[in-house]
Amino acid sequence: MYKHLFFDLDHTLWDFDRNSAECLVELFDTFRLADIGIPSAEEFSRHFIDINKKLWADYDRNLIEHTYIRKHRFPLVFRAMGVDEGAVHADLNVEYLKLLPRKPHLLESAREILDYLQGRYVMHIITNGFAEIQAIKMDSAEIAHYFTHVITSEKANAKKPDPLVFQYAMEISGTTAAESLMIGDNYEADILGAKGVGLDTVFYNPQGIPVDDKPTYDIRHWNELMAIL
Repeated sequence: MYKHLFFDLDHTLWDFDRNSAECLVELFDTFRLADIGIPSAEEFSRHFIDINKKLWADYDRNLIEHTYIRKHRFPLVFRAMGVDEGAVHADLNVEYLKLLPRKPHLLESAREILDYLQGRYVMHIITNGFAEIQAIKMDSAEIAHYFTHVITSEKANAKKPDPLVFQYAMEISGTTAAESLMIGDNYEADILGAKGVGLDTVFYNPQGIPVDDKPTYDIRHWNELMAIL
């Protein structure tokens, strides 16, 4: 039924939370953040991941730009932790962006499902992330070879859930909605966005989040995708 599979990257295949947490532990030590009142690397990481996730959700809804995320996420973390945001070191975000994409960890069974699908389908990535950084992530995790096209918001001049990004992805991949399947963890950006242009969808939903507008498939673990495909 399907010939082309379109995957989201962060939080779907690439384990953003684990990779980010490792970076933040390193930054906590390098920048001596305990000295300015941040109690632990774990607390620092927890606040960062929560705030960063909310900022990216605002970006997906066109409420803020990429530059806003880079400029404001660490000050917002410091403020949330009761630390003077003026104490944010100018190089903190720069170092984070150097370290993060070089982390290799994938979500559980992600590599196994890619191995299973390789040769059976033509696979692509659709991501709202920065093109250069996403490319380094894929190289670091050694998964770039699985994918024919990596569609970014810069290439498509649109970002999920805008229908234009999915239309662009199908056009450059030479496929149609009937032959394509979108797979991602972000219900609004990946699932509703793809459904809007007639794509079947797989909601990678390990936490079992209830939704009103059902995807074509709702899975908790990557092994479930083998039964579908």
